[in-house]
Amino acid sequence: MTATMGPSASFRLATEMFPERDRVEITREVYGRTVLRVDLDPLAPAQIDMRVRALPGLGIATGSSSEFRVHRTSSLIDNDDFVLLAALDGGSVMKHRGREEAVGNGQALMMSGDEVGLNLIGAGGFRFINLSFSRKQLSPLIGDPAAVLMRPLPTQSGAMRLLLDYINSIQEVGDELTAEACHLAATHVFDLAALAMGATRDAAQIARGRGVSVARLRAIKADIVAHGGHVDLSARDVAARHGLSARYVRKLFESDGTSLIDFMMNQRLARAHRMLGDPRHAGRSITAIAFEAGFNDLSTFNRRFRRIMGETPRNYRSRRGAWAFSASSIGPVPAKADTQAFASGRRKPPWPYRRNQRYPFEITTENDTGKVP
Repeated sequence: MTATMGPSASFRLATEMFPERDRVEITREVYGRTVLRVDLDPLAPAQIDMRVRALPGLGIATGSSSEFRVHRTSSLIDNDDFVLLAALDGGSVMKHRGREEAVGNGQALMMSGDEVGLNLIGAGGFRFINLSFSRKQLSPLIGDPAAVLMRPLPTQSGAMRLLLDYINSIQEVGDELTAEACHLAATHVFDLAALAMGATRDAAQIARGRGVSVARLRAIKADIVAHGGHVDLSARDVAARHGLSARYVRKLFESDGTSLIDFMMNQRLARAHRMLGDPRHAGRSITAIAFEAGFNDLSTFNRRFRRIMGETPRNYRSRRGAWAFSASSIGPVPAKADTQAFASGRRKPPWPYRRNQRYPFEITTENDTGKVP
């Protein structure tokens, strides 16, 4: 899969997109032979929904499928990639290299793409993450690649958990990754994969300072976003949930050019901003909204709101609906079309704009639903 797609290609494949009478044929030819390079034989009504992405030296397929017999024959082998299959829900039985191993929820298996193999997806379907690694790039990072093949790997903790969480975050980005971001993301994935499978000492030292820290910071940010930067959420609470020290968490944010306090405050501000622009909260006072968003001091809220937004909460509320901000993005920047309009002077931004400045929110042109994905 790494060789058949462009360096940043991403697309969704779903059987529901096609007429029912054509699904089996399309599943076999498009999903199987063209994309995954396998023979697919449905053992139940064919249902597949997955997102496929190619990064430099790396192929990603995430999604779900119904019951299938998946057979990699010698005629379909066109590369020597290492293939990692992780079960998120459901199970399958893998037959490869003269061995047979079950892949159930919370487990992963590594296989060699240059050898034949058989995977039987069980009744009830299968939710999965499938990764194809360039052998040339991954082999130098792993102490003994052969020792990893067909060895059950736990996915619920450690570097493997970080790897799968990071893959999910990449897939959620959609088609917005730049070429530079694609190369960086691929590097982090290789680092985490090497750690999960037994990295060499040198590779492990590099990965711990690069891939692991990035994945941990992203997971922590997502956790804070999910909790809306709640007023009772402390550095110690965040650190404890991720099995880290509060000091280490603070250093992760400092390495990203910000601070834990600023990030949490910005999430609270984003929540207040959404509520102030939402007609469903029109009857509530600004003070009540500020406190529900997590601020315990109204003057701090007003000062921060004005500094970031360029106007008071009251002024913004008077023209609510003109703009919406989302706290769901981690490390966001203004939307491209809006940035170009502001930079050219065609449109005046609702906050103090400076070229090339990063802002703590992602701008959208639709009213926010108030939900964090």
